[in-house]
Amino acid sequence: MSQSPKPDQGSNEQAAPITVDPSYLPRDAPDNDNDSLLSTTTTATSTQSITSSVLRFREIHGRTYQNYEGAEYWQPNDDKQNDGLDLQHHMMLLLAGNKLFRAPLEDPQSVLDVGTGTGIWAVDFAEQFPGATVIGTDLSPIQPPWVPPNCSFELDDATREWTYADGKFDFVHIRYLTGSIPDWKKVYEQAYRCLKPGGWIEHTDFTIEGTTYDWWTKFFVDAGEKIGRTFLVTKDNQNVGWLKDSGFTGPIHVKNHKMPIGTWPADETLKEVGAFNLVACEQGLEGFAVLLGTQILGYSYEELQVIFADMRKCLRNKAYHAYYPASTTWTQKPLD
Repeated sequence: MSQSPKPDQGSNEQAAPITVDPSYLPRDAPDNDNDSLLSTTTTATSTQSITSSVLRFREIHGRTYQNYEGAEYWQPNDDKQNDGLDLQHHMMLLLAGNKLFRAPLEDPQSVLDVGTGTGIWAVDFAEQFPGATVIGTDLSPIQPPWVPPNCSFELDDATREWTYADGKFDFVHIRYLTGSIPDWKKVYEQAYRCLKPGGWIEHTDFTIEGTTYDWWTKFFVDAGEKIGRTFLVTKDNQNVGWLKDSGFTGPIHVKNHKMPIGTWPADETLKEVGAFNLVACEQGLEGFAVLLGTQILGYSYEELQVIFADMRKCLRNKAYHAYYPASTTWTQKPLD
């Protein structure tokens, strides 16, 4: 007599400790993979066409930032920072076995990529699923002009009311919006409304916490508190509770990662991830902190440069095995 399959109970896969490459273990260096760089030291319709004011980016200490009316975002949108976004995309592909998503999608027809950045994920997804219509939204018009015919981009502020019809999408994808959203429950509620019954939401993000550079952690925690936009979105998987409160009552799956910085891991995949991440972090340090530091927390630009120099030394020190936590969470809108 055949047995009926067990119901999906959800999952929470924890990140395993990272084994250190022996060449990164000098005799006087601690064998410790717990050292994390990120701890050493009005309502209006949201979708708009590109206007001249949006194209006139703000400039702060030589870096450009989005100029979408009323919107707030802490990272620059210039080429230097955008290169880091593309590196992060490649890192996540490596960790996911070259998969663009973890949700068990079946023939998706309509897909929304919230906070698309350079649009690299949306373009890759559109190429993989030529029968799907893929929309990427962002505050900045920095996406490429030449994209697959089934892919398009719109200016949109995800913190405002979404203008999409109820039940429009089979899949809503969100990635790397930590420090950008004042009310995650509201964002999840809008995703829930815009998903078809049985549609999936997937959210990948990192959290600012660790043990090696305490200043870095405190900097972003303090900044997040001042601007009302947490940098601890996935800390202790707290976003799972927000998903449940937003109507996603089915099984919720979580895959936790440790994102190494540098080539210190023994595992070849993590070593490659770490190599990309080292470049992204060293190149992105100034962009990560200049606006928040000078405009929110009261640092001078010169003070920040001294801190960045110290952090780069930390990143390159073989005694430190730096990483930061990240996670991917996915769940399905109930069928009824």
